Amino acid sequence: MMNDDRSHTTSWDAREVRRQAASGQSRPRSDSAPQGTAKKKKKKKKKRMNPILAIVIWVVIVAVSSMVFASVGWMLANDFCSLNKNGGVYEEISFKVEEDWIKEVVTETNEDGETEEVTYYDMDKVAGALKEKGLIQYKWFFRLFAWFYHGDRKIEEGTYTLNTQMDYMALIRYMRPTTSDAKAETVNVTIPEGYSVARIIDLLAENGVGTVEDLTETAANYVFEDYDFVDNTDLGNASRLEGYLFPDTYNFYVGGRPERAFKSMLSNFKSKVLDNGELVELFEAAEARGYDLSKIINIASLIERETDGSDRANISSVIYNRLENDGETHYLLQIDASLVYAAGREITQADYTGLDSPYNLYLHTGLPPTPICNPGLSSIGAALSPASTKYYFYVKGADGKHIFNETLAGHNRTLAQLGG
Repeated sequence: MMNDDRSHTTSWDAREVRRQAASGQSRPRSDSAPQGTAKKKKKKKKKRMNPILAIVIWVVIVAVSSMVFASVGWMLANDFCSLNKNGGVYEEISFKVEEDWIKEVVTETNEDGETEEVTYYDMDKVAGALKEKGLIQYKWFFRLFAWFYHGDRKIEEGTYTLNTQMDYMALIRYMRPTTSDAKAETVNVTIPEGYSVARIIDLLAENGVGTVEDLTETAANYVFEDYDFVDNTDLGNASRLEGYLFPDTYNFYVGGRPERAFKSMLSNFKSKVLDNGELVELFEAAEARGYDLSKIINIASLIERETDGSDRANISSVIYNRLENDGETHYLLQIDASLVYAAGREITQADYTGLDSPYNLYLHTGLPPTPICNPGLSSIGAALSPASTKYYFYVKGADGKHIFNETLAGHNRTLAQLGG
Protein backbone atom coordinates (compact mmCIF):
# COMPACT_ATOMS: atom_id res chain seq x y z
CA MET A 1 0.00 0.00 0.00
CA MET A 2 1.19 3.44 -0.77
CA ASN A 3 1.91 5.99 1.93
CA ASP A 4 -0.83 8.26 0.60
CA ASP A 5 -3.36 5.52 0.97
CA ARG A 6 -2.35 4.79 4.55
CA SER A 7 -2.71 8.47 5.40
CA HIS A 8 -6.10 8.59 3.77
CA THR A 9 -7.36 5.47 5.60
CA THR A 10 -6.17 6.66 8.98
CA SER A 11 -7.89 9.94 8.45
CA TRP A 12 -11.13 8.20 7.52
CA ASP A 13 -10.96 5.93 10.56
CA ALA A 14 -10.57 8.84 12.91
CA ARG A 15 -13.50 10.70 11.40
CA GLU A 16 -15.65 7.54 11.55
CA VAL A 17 -14.91 6.98 15.20
CA ARG A 18 -15.84 10.55 16.04
CA ARG A 19 -19.05 10.23 14.00
CA GLN A 20 -20.12 7.04 15.74
CA ALA A 21 -19.30 8.45 19.13
CA ALA A 22 -21.42 11.51 18.35
CA SER A 23 -24.35 9.33 17.23
CA GLY A 24 -24.17 7.01 20.34
CA GLN A 25 -22.90 3.99 18.46
CA SER A 26 -19.77 2.05 19.33
CA ARG A 27 -17.97 -0.79 17.93
CA PRO A 28 -18.67 -4.23 19.35
CA ARG A 29 -16.40 -5.25 22.17
CA SER A 30 -14.38 -8.33 21.51
CA ASP A 31 -15.11 -9.65 25.06
CA SER A 32 -18.92 -9.15 24.95
CA ALA A 33 -21.25 -12.15 25.59
CA PRO A 34 -22.10 -14.27 22.63
CA GLN A 35 -25.32 -13.44 20.85
CA GLY A 36 -28.33 -15.33 22.27
CA THR A 37 -26.91 -15.71 25.81
CA ALA A 38 -29.46 -14.51 28.53
CA LYS A 39 -28.32 -11.80 30.83
CA LYS A 40 -28.63 -12.49 34.55
CA LYS A 41 -31.28 -10.44 36.37
CA LYS A 42 -30.34 -8.86 39.62
CA LYS A 43 -32.55 -9.85 42.65
CA LYS A 44 -34.50 -7.04 44.19
CA LYS A 45 -33.80 -6.63 47.86
CA LYS A 46 -36.94 -6.81 50.13
CA LYS A 47 -37.53 -3.69 52.03
CA ARG A 48 -37.36 -4.36 55.79
CA MET A 49 -39.99 -2.80 58.04
CA ASN A 50 -38.75 -0.01 60.07
CA PRO A 51 -38.19 -1.49 63.55
CA ILE A 52 -39.59 1.59 65.21
CA LEU A 53 -42.80 1.26 63.16
CA ALA A 54 -43.08 -2.45 64.14
CA ILE A 55 -42.84 -1.55 67.83
CA VAL A 56 -45.49 1.12 67.43
CA ILE A 57 -47.89 -1.32 65.71
CA TRP A 58 -47.31 -3.95 68.43
CA VAL A 59 -47.99 -1.42 71.17
CA VAL A 60 -51.22 -0.35 69.42
CA ILE A 61 -52.44 -3.96 69.12
CA VAL A 62 -51.71 -4.70 72.79
CA ALA A 63 -53.39 -1.48 73.86
CA VAL A 64 -56.52 -2.11 71.80
CA SER A 65 -56.74 -5.75 72.99
CA SER A 66 -56.35 -4.65 76.59
CA MET A 67 -59.06 -2.08 76.16
CA VAL A 68 -61.42 -4.67 74.62
CA PHE A 69 -60.76 -7.22 77.37
CA ALA A 70 -61.03 -4.57 80.05
CA SER A 71 -64.31 -3.38 78.59
CA VAL A 72 -65.74 -6.91 78.42
CA GLY A 73 -64.41 -7.70 81.88
CA TRP A 74 -66.01 -4.56 83.28
CA MET A 75 -69.37 -5.40 81.71
CA LEU A 76 -69.29 -8.94 83.12
CA ALA A 77 -68.13 -7.69 86.52
CA ASN A 78 -70.89 -5.09 86.52
CA ASP A 79 -73.49 -7.77 85.82
CA PHE A 80 -71.99 -10.30 88.25
CA CYS A 81 -71.50 -7.87 91.15
CA SER A 82 -74.33 -5.48 90.27
CA LEU A 83 -71.90 -2.54 90.36
CA ASN A 84 -74.01 -0.17 88.29
CA LYS A 85 -76.97 -2.24 87.23
CA ASN A 86 -80.07 -0.35 86.12
CA GLY A 87 -78.06 2.86 86.16
CA GLY A 88 -77.57 2.48 89.88
CA VAL A 89 -81.32 2.87 90.50
CA TYR A 90 -82.69 0.57 93.21
CA GLU A 91 -85.81 -1.29 92.15
CA GLU A 92 -87.65 -4.20 93.76
CA ILE A 93 -89.01 -6.80 91.37
CA SER A 94 -91.41 -9.66 92.05
CA PHE A 95 -89.97 -12.85 90.62
CA LYS A 96 -91.67 -16.26 90.44
CA VAL A 97 -89.83 -19.57 90.21
CA GLU A 98 -92.26 -21.69 88.23
CA GLU A 99 -93.15 -25.33 88.78
CA ASP A 100 -92.53 -25.96 85.07
CA TRP A 101 -88.86 -25.08 85.59
CA ILE A 102 -88.30 -28.25 87.60
CA LYS A 103 -85.86 -30.43 85.70
CA GLU A 104 -85.84 -33.50 87.95
CA VAL A 105 -86.46 -34.63 91.49
CA VAL A 106 -83.97 -37.10 92.90
CA THR A 107 -83.48 -38.82 96.21
CA GLU A 108 -80.04 -38.42 97.72
CA THR A 109 -78.37 -39.53 100.94
CA ASN A 110 -77.05 -36.70 103.09
CA GLU A 111 -74.01 -36.71 105.39
CA ASP A 112 -76.11 -38.12 108.23
CA GLY A 113 -77.09 -41.11 106.11
CA GLU A 114 -80.66 -39.86 105.75
CA THR A 115 -82.50 -39.92 102.45
CA GLU A 116 -83.76 -36.56 101.24
CA GLU A 117 -85.58 -35.27 98.21
CA VAL A 118 -83.61 -32.82 96.05
CA THR A 119 -85.22 -30.79 93.30
CA TYR A 120 -83.12 -29.56 90.37
CA TYR A 121 -84.28 -26.60 88.26
CA ASP A 122 -83.58 -25.71 84.64
CA MET A 123 -81.21 -22.76 85.02
CA ASP A 124 -81.57 -21.79 81.37
CA LYS A 125 -85.23 -20.97 82.03
CA VAL A 126 -84.33 -19.21 85.28
CA ALA A 127 -81.66 -17.11 83.56
CA GLY A 128 -84.05 -16.23 80.75
CA ALA A 129 -86.68 -14.98 83.20
CA LEU A 130 -84.08 -12.99 85.19
CA LYS A 131 -82.87 -11.29 82.01
CA GLU A 132 -86.43 -10.53 80.97
CA LYS A 133 -87.02 -8.87 84.35
CA GLY A 134 -83.84 -6.82 83.98
CA LEU A 135 -82.11 -8.50 86.92
CA ILE A 136 -79.21 -9.82 84.81
CA GLN A 137 -77.83 -8.98 81.39
CA TYR A 138 -75.79 -12.00 80.37
CA LYS A 139 -77.65 -15.32 80.53
CA TRP A 140 -74.61 -17.45 79.69
CA PHE A 141 -72.51 -15.85 82.41
CA PHE A 142 -75.23 -16.35 85.04
CA ARG A 143 -75.62 -20.00 83.99
CA LEU A 144 -71.85 -20.47 84.27
CA PHE A 145 -71.88 -19.09 87.82
CA ALA A 146 -74.96 -21.18 88.72
CA TRP A 147 -73.12 -24.29 87.50
CA PHE A 148 -70.15 -23.58 89.80
CA TYR A 149 -72.42 -22.57 92.68
CA HIS A 150 -74.83 -25.53 92.24
CA GLY A 151 -77.62 -23.02 91.94
CA ASP A 152 -79.95 -25.49 90.22
CA ARG A 153 -80.53 -27.25 93.54
CA LYS A 154 -80.49 -24.18 95.79
CA ILE A 155 -83.62 -22.44 94.54
CA GLU A 156 -87.22 -23.39 95.26
CA GLU A 157 -90.55 -22.86 93.61
CA GLY A 158 -92.32 -19.75 94.84
CA THR A 159 -92.63 -15.97 94.47
CA TYR A 160 -89.80 -13.81 95.79
CA THR A 161 -88.91 -10.11 96.02
CA LEU A 162 -85.60 -9.47 94.27
CA ASN A 163 -83.93 -6.15 93.51
CA THR A 164 -81.58 -4.61 90.97
CA GLN A 165 -78.70 -4.31 93.46
CA MET A 166 -78.44 -8.07 94.03
CA ASP A 167 -75.40 -9.84 92.65
CA TYR A 168 -75.58 -13.35 91.17
CA MET A 169 -75.09 -15.09 94.51
CA ALA A 170 -77.76 -12.98 96.20
CA LEU A 171 -80.24 -13.67 93.42
CA ILE A 172 -79.86 -17.42 93.90
CA ARG A 173 -79.90 -17.20 97.70
CA TYR A 174 -83.11 -15.16 97.67
CA MET A 175 -84.92 -17.56 95.33
CA ARG A 176 -85.75 -19.80 98.29
CA PRO A 177 -87.37 -19.29 101.70
CA THR A 178 -85.10 -17.13 103.87
CA THR A 179 -84.45 -17.56 107.55
CA SER A 180 -87.06 -14.89 108.22
CA ASP A 181 -89.68 -16.79 106.26
CA ALA A 182 -91.78 -19.59 107.65
CA LYS A 183 -89.96 -22.76 106.75
CA ALA A 184 -91.93 -25.37 104.87
CA GLU A 185 -92.76 -28.19 107.24
CA THR A 186 -91.36 -31.60 106.34
CA VAL A 187 -91.93 -35.09 107.65
CA ASN A 188 -89.91 -38.31 107.48
CA VAL A 189 -91.90 -41.25 106.15
CA THR A 190 -90.63 -44.82 105.92
CA ILE A 191 -92.14 -46.89 103.10
CA PRO A 192 -91.87 -50.58 104.11
CA GLU A 193 -90.99 -53.26 101.57
CA GLY A 194 -94.07 -54.96 100.19
CA TYR A 195 -96.47 -52.02 100.54
CA SER A 196 -98.91 -51.56 97.66
CA VAL A 197 -99.59 -48.18 96.06
CA ALA A 198 -102.88 -47.97 97.99
CA ARG A 199 -101.15 -48.59 101.33
CA ILE A 200 -98.42 -46.07 100.50
CA ILE A 201 -101.07 -43.45 99.71
CA ASP A 202 -102.77 -44.12 103.05
CA LEU A 203 -99.42 -43.81 104.83
CA LEU A 204 -98.61 -40.51 103.11
CA ALA A 205 -102.04 -39.14 103.95
CA GLU A 206 -101.61 -40.16 107.60
CA ASN A 207 -98.41 -38.10 107.71
CA GLY A 208 -99.97 -35.04 106.10
CA VAL A 209 -98.13 -35.25 102.79
CA GLY A 210 -101.46 -34.93 100.99
CA THR A 211 -105.02 -36.14 100.97
CA VAL A 212 -105.98 -39.63 99.86
CA GLU A 213 -108.03 -38.12 97.05
CA ASP A 214 -105.24 -35.90 95.68
CA LEU A 215 -102.60 -38.59 96.01
CA THR A 216 -104.79 -41.19 94.31
CA GLU A 217 -105.68 -38.80 91.50
CA THR A 218 -102.01 -38.00 90.93
CA ALA A 219 -100.94 -41.64 90.98
CA ALA A 220 -103.64 -42.47 88.47
CA ASN A 221 -103.42 -39.57 86.03
CA TYR A 222 -100.20 -37.55 86.36
CA VAL A 223 -97.85 -38.00 83.41
CA PHE A 224 -94.43 -38.88 84.83
CA GLU A 225 -92.62 -38.16 81.58
CA ASP A 226 -89.11 -38.37 83.04
CA TYR A 227 -89.58 -42.03 83.98
CA ASP A 228 -90.02 -44.20 80.91
CA PHE A 229 -90.60 -47.32 83.01
CA VAL A 230 -93.97 -45.87 84.10
CA ASP A 231 -96.89 -46.60 81.78
CA ASN A 232 -98.16 -43.13 80.97
CA THR A 233 -100.70 -44.51 78.50
CA ASP A 234 -102.73 -46.38 81.12
CA LEU A 235 -104.04 -43.26 82.82
CA GLY A 236 -106.86 -43.55 85.30
CA ASN A 237 -105.34 -46.49 87.16
CA ALA A 238 -103.06 -45.94 90.15
CA SER A 239 -101.72 -49.49 89.86
CA ARG A 240 -99.53 -48.34 86.94
CA LEU A 241 -97.06 -47.15 89.61
CA GLU A 242 -97.11 -50.51 91.36
CA GLY A 243 -93.63 -51.91 91.83
CA TYR A 244 -91.75 -48.67 91.15
CA LEU A 245 -92.25 -46.73 94.40
CA PHE A 246 -89.01 -47.78 96.01
CA PRO A 247 -89.24 -48.69 99.73
CA ASP A 248 -87.07 -46.32 101.77
CA THR A 249 -87.20 -43.46 104.27
CA TYR A 250 -88.08 -40.12 102.69
CA ASN A 251 -88.35 -36.52 103.78
CA PHE A 252 -91.55 -35.12 102.26
CA TYR A 253 -93.11 -31.67 102.40
CA VAL A 254 -96.27 -31.54 104.47
CA GLY A 255 -99.10 -30.49 102.20
CA GLY A 256 -96.73 -30.39 99.22
CA ARG A 257 -97.56 -31.23 95.65
CA PRO A 258 -98.48 -34.93 95.43
CA GLU A 259 -96.45 -35.55 92.27
CA ARG A 260 -93.25 -34.49 94.05
CA ALA A 261 -93.67 -37.28 96.59
CA PHE A 262 -94.17 -39.85 93.84
CA LYS A 263 -91.29 -38.43 91.78
CA SER A 264 -89.02 -38.80 94.78
CA MET A 265 -89.84 -42.52 95.06
CA LEU A 266 -89.63 -43.10 91.30
CA SER A 267 -86.28 -41.32 91.16
CA ASN A 268 -85.03 -43.49 94.01
CA PHE A 269 -86.11 -46.60 92.11
CA LYS A 270 -84.16 -45.43 89.07
CA SER A 271 -81.10 -44.70 91.19
CA LYS A 272 -81.13 -47.84 93.35
CA VAL A 273 -82.31 -50.33 90.72
CA LEU A 274 -81.84 -49.21 87.11
CA ASP A 275 -78.57 -47.36 87.72
CA ASN A 276 -77.22 -50.06 90.01
CA GLY A 277 -74.03 -51.31 88.37
CA GLU A 278 -74.29 -54.68 90.11
CA LEU A 279 -77.64 -55.38 88.44
CA VAL A 280 -76.92 -54.27 84.88
CA GLU A 281 -75.67 -57.64 83.61
CA LEU A 282 -78.44 -59.49 85.46
CA PHE A 283 -81.09 -57.35 83.77
CA GLU A 284 -79.43 -57.95 80.40
CA ALA A 285 -79.41 -61.72 81.00
CA ALA A 286 -83.07 -61.64 82.05
CA GLU A 287 -83.97 -59.65 78.94
CA ALA A 288 -82.26 -62.30 76.80
CA ARG A 289 -84.46 -64.95 78.48
CA GLY A 290 -87.60 -62.99 77.67
CA TYR A 291 -88.08 -61.21 81.00
CA ASP A 292 -88.11 -57.44 80.65
CA LEU A 293 -88.09 -54.94 83.51
CA SER A 294 -91.85 -55.08 84.10
CA LYS A 295 -91.82 -58.87 84.37
CA ILE A 296 -88.85 -58.89 86.73
CA ILE A 297 -90.50 -56.34 89.03
CA ASN A 298 -93.73 -58.34 88.80
CA ILE A 299 -91.93 -61.50 89.92
CA ALA A 300 -90.10 -59.57 92.63
CA SER A 301 -93.40 -58.28 94.00
CA LEU A 302 -94.72 -61.84 94.31
CA ILE A 303 -91.54 -62.89 96.08
CA GLU A 304 -91.78 -59.90 98.45
CA ARG A 305 -95.31 -60.77 99.51
CA GLU A 306 -94.57 -64.50 99.92
CA THR A 307 -91.14 -64.57 101.54
CA ASP A 308 -90.34 -65.15 105.20
CA GLY A 309 -87.20 -63.10 104.67
CA SER A 310 -84.76 -65.95 104.19
CA ASP A 311 -86.11 -67.92 101.23
CA ARG A 312 -86.42 -65.42 98.40
CA ALA A 313 -84.19 -67.34 95.97
CA ASN A 314 -86.15 -70.59 96.49
CA ILE A 315 -89.53 -68.89 96.05
CA SER A 316 -88.13 -67.27 92.92
CA SER A 317 -87.18 -70.72 91.61
CA VAL A 318 -90.74 -72.01 92.22
CA ILE A 319 -92.19 -69.09 90.23
CA TYR A 320 -89.83 -69.64 87.30
CA ASN A 321 -90.37 -73.41 87.33
CA ARG A 322 -94.12 -72.90 87.12
CA LEU A 323 -93.89 -70.19 84.48
CA GLU A 324 -91.62 -72.19 82.20
CA ASN A 325 -92.83 -75.76 82.68
CA ASP A 326 -96.21 -77.43 82.50
CA GLY A 327 -95.28 -79.75 85.36
CA GLU A 328 -98.03 -80.54 87.80
CA THR A 329 -99.33 -76.98 88.04
CA HIS A 330 -99.99 -76.38 84.32
CA TYR A 331 -98.42 -72.89 84.34
CA LEU A 332 -100.64 -71.72 87.21
CA LEU A 333 -98.67 -69.80 89.84
CA GLN A 334 -101.38 -70.29 92.50
CA ILE A 335 -100.05 -67.53 94.76
CA ASP A 336 -102.37 -66.36 97.53
CA ALA A 337 -100.83 -62.89 97.80
CA SER A 338 -102.01 -61.99 94.31
CA LEU A 339 -105.55 -63.10 95.16
CA VAL A 340 -105.47 -60.97 98.31
CA TYR A 341 -104.39 -58.00 96.16
CA ALA A 342 -107.38 -58.58 93.88
CA ALA A 343 -109.84 -58.92 96.75
CA GLY A 344 -108.46 -56.02 98.78
CA ARG A 345 -109.18 -58.03 101.93
CA GLU A 346 -108.50 -61.36 103.53
CA ILE A 347 -109.59 -64.11 101.17
CA THR A 348 -111.99 -67.00 101.76
CA GLN A 349 -111.98 -70.53 100.39
CA ALA A 350 -114.65 -69.51 97.90
CA ASP A 351 -112.39 -66.84 96.40
CA TYR A 352 -110.02 -69.43 94.91
CA THR A 353 -112.60 -70.42 92.33
CA GLY A 354 -115.16 -67.67 92.63
CA LEU A 355 -113.16 -64.43 92.46
CA ASP A 356 -112.94 -63.64 88.76
CA SER A 357 -109.91 -61.41 88.40
CA PRO A 358 -106.75 -61.51 86.27
CA TYR A 359 -104.92 -61.37 89.62
CA ASN A 360 -106.48 -64.73 90.59
CA LEU A 361 -103.53 -66.95 89.72
CA TYR A 362 -105.52 -70.05 90.56
CA LEU A 363 -107.68 -69.37 87.49
CA HIS A 364 -105.28 -67.48 85.19
CA THR A 365 -101.87 -68.70 84.02
CA GLY A 366 -98.73 -66.61 84.00
CA LEU A 367 -98.01 -63.40 85.86
CA PRO A 368 -100.64 -60.94 87.13
CA PRO A 369 -101.29 -57.81 85.01
CA THR A 370 -99.09 -55.64 87.25
CA PRO A 371 -96.84 -56.09 90.28
CA ILE A 372 -98.87 -56.56 93.45
CA CYS A 373 -96.61 -54.44 95.69
CA ASN A 374 -93.41 -52.43 95.74
CA PRO A 375 -90.51 -54.83 96.34
CA GLY A 376 -87.19 -54.07 97.95
CA LEU A 377 -83.76 -54.61 96.47
CA SER A 378 -83.38 -58.13 97.94
CA SER A 379 -86.51 -59.41 96.23
CA ILE A 380 -85.54 -57.75 92.95
CA GLY A 381 -82.16 -59.47 93.22
CA ALA A 382 -83.88 -62.82 93.84
CA ALA A 383 -86.11 -62.29 90.79
CA LEU A 384 -82.98 -61.75 88.73
CA SER A 385 -81.06 -64.67 90.28
CA PRO A 386 -83.40 -67.53 91.26
CA ALA A 387 -81.99 -70.61 92.97
CA SER A 388 -81.50 -73.62 90.72
CA THR A 389 -84.08 -76.09 92.05
CA LYS A 390 -86.88 -78.39 90.93
CA TYR A 391 -89.28 -77.03 93.51
CA TYR A 392 -92.89 -76.50 92.46
CA PHE A 393 -94.57 -76.25 95.87
CA TYR A 394 -94.05 -74.60 99.23
CA VAL A 395 -96.07 -74.17 102.39
CA LYS A 396 -95.39 -72.31 105.62
CA GLY A 397 -94.35 -74.58 108.48
CA ALA A 398 -95.15 -74.31 112.17
CA ASP A 399 -92.04 -72.18 112.74
CA GLY A 400 -93.06 -69.69 110.07
CA LYS A 401 -90.49 -71.00 107.59
CA HIS A 402 -91.48 -72.40 104.22
CA ILE A 403 -91.13 -76.08 103.38
CA PHE A 404 -90.43 -76.76 99.71
CA ASN A 405 -91.33 -79.82 97.62
CA GLU A 406 -90.69 -80.93 94.07
CA THR A 407 -93.92 -82.93 93.61
CA LEU A 408 -97.57 -82.60 94.51
CA ALA A 409 -97.37 -85.90 96.39
CA GLY A 410 -94.57 -84.60 98.56
CA HIS A 411 -96.46 -81.36 99.10
CA ASN A 412 -99.57 -83.22 100.20
CA ARG A 413 -97.55 -85.25 102.69
CA THR A 414 -96.20 -82.04 104.17
CA LEU A 415 -99.73 -80.66 104.46
CA ALA A 416 -100.85 -83.82 106.24
CA GLN A 417 -97.98 -83.54 108.69
CA LEU A 418 -98.92 -79.94 109.38
CA GLY A 419 -102.53 -80.96 109.88
CA GLY A 420 -103.64 -79.00 106.88
